[in-house]
Amino acid sequence: MTNPPAPQGPTPRRVALAAAVGATIEWYDFFLYGTAAGLVFDKLYFNGLSGSAATFAAFGTFAVGFLARPIGGLVFGHFGDRVGRKAMLIWTLVIMGAGTALIGLLPSYDDIGVLAPILLVVLRVLQGIGVGGEYGGAVLLAVEFAPAERRGFFGSFAHIGVPGGLLLASGAFAIASRLPDEQFLAWGWRACFLLSIVLLAIGAWIRLSVMETPAFREVQQRKEVSSVPVRELFRRQPRTLLLGMGTRFIEGFTFNLYSVFLLAYAVNTVGVARSTVLNAIMAGAVLGVVMTLVAGALSDRLGRRPVYRVGALAGLVIAFPVAAAVHSGGTVAVSAAFVGGLGLVYGTVYGPLAAFWSELFDTRYRYSALSALYQLSGVVASGLTPLIAAWLVELGDDSLWLVASYNVAVAVLSLGCMALLPETRGRDLTALPEQAERPVGGRHAAAAPATPGDPALRRG
Repeated sequence: MTNPPAPQGPTPRRVALAAAVGATIEWYDFFLYGTAAGLVFDKLYFNGLSGSAATFAAFGTFAVGFLARPIGGLVFGHFGDRVGRKAMLIWTLVIMGAGTALIGLLPSYDDIGVLAPILLVVLRVLQGIGVGGEYGGAVLLAVEFAPAERRGFFGSFAHIGVPGGLLLASGAFAIASRLPDEQFLAWGWRACFLLSIVLLAIGAWIRLSVMETPAFREVQQRKEVSSVPVRELFRRQPRTLLLGMGTRFIEGFTFNLYSVFLLAYAVNTVGVARSTVLNAIMAGAVLGVVMTLVAGALSDRLGRRPVYRVGALAGLVIAFPVAAAVHSGGTVAVSAAFVGGLGLVYGTVYGPLAAFWSELFDTRYRYSALSALYQLSGVVASGLTPLIAAWLVELGDDSLWLVASYNVAVAVLSLGCMALLPETRGRDLTALPEQAERPVGGRHAAAAPATPGDPALRRG
């Protein structure tokens, strides 16, 4: 008696859109905190501290979210490789939405004293756990449904959740910022967080309509589900994991430098109007969405590594010009700096990485691998960026020149790690780790079909 054919699921395009919408909602929640850390929290939750100490404390709680992300990544990565991608994506959405909404209801330091910043940290940890488990599942939802020849493009849909979430978060704050300062601090910023309740309902409805990915279904059918995925990952591909984490540095650094630290620096130190910077960030985020998709599509034609290198080199080249532009305080110069960093550099680097990272690892522990790669490296590459940048500014007498030097060093590190990794375009996602050290049939060969008749994995 033959096994029944695998159920025909939704098209790769529909799944990619579902991954994009869900990821955008989760990153909206997470990035709201970064915007609020730069504009609000030092005034409401750390106003018992003075000047730069309050800013450091606000950025410190921002970093706490990144410290919690590896926990979420390891927990949800384990069950995502054991149980499936879909169920974990529902849980991460609920955790993230609840944490964000509760921040919007949290009393200030003036109302409940030191308990306010303590609860803020607890809720930030919840956000970190939620988004830590979100990333790997959202990427694999798009990549594992995609045909081999279009993995870069469809995978990049999960990555537009980052600039898309930033766009929504910045847009919400830009609207709230039109209120008088007293009303903005009293309730305007809270409305942005409470909007998460509506977005949570939308995201849950979308994700419940998506099936389990074909690649994971095949592992289940072959009864090859790993008992401890992360242990198998560290035993089989530790070098690949470490180098992949290195390629993440320029991506995480660039995003948080512009969207968190330079936002606060331009407004609080240089004196640029808050609305000007938020509008520039929104423009950069729009361009970032477009460039992420374009870069993902180009990586299907040119390879993952060449497209990534262009973006990383661009980040290196503009590091000092961006510092000069922000120092100038001019509206056009500052806006160009944010649009160039968040749009051109970030979008080009980030676009090919969803497919590239997925193609590096075996299906049996791919969720754990992407979670570990993204979240462990994110502690330094992303979460500590505002703190490191603030410290470098203190050393540099309130200038950005040391921050620009750090930018160059990060770009060199990431380019070096990418140089040590193979091109992955066209790899067979169902290959074992030993087989996955080289693409099937040559450097850029298309993946062989995993299950006859399954259109989501069919050779192009």
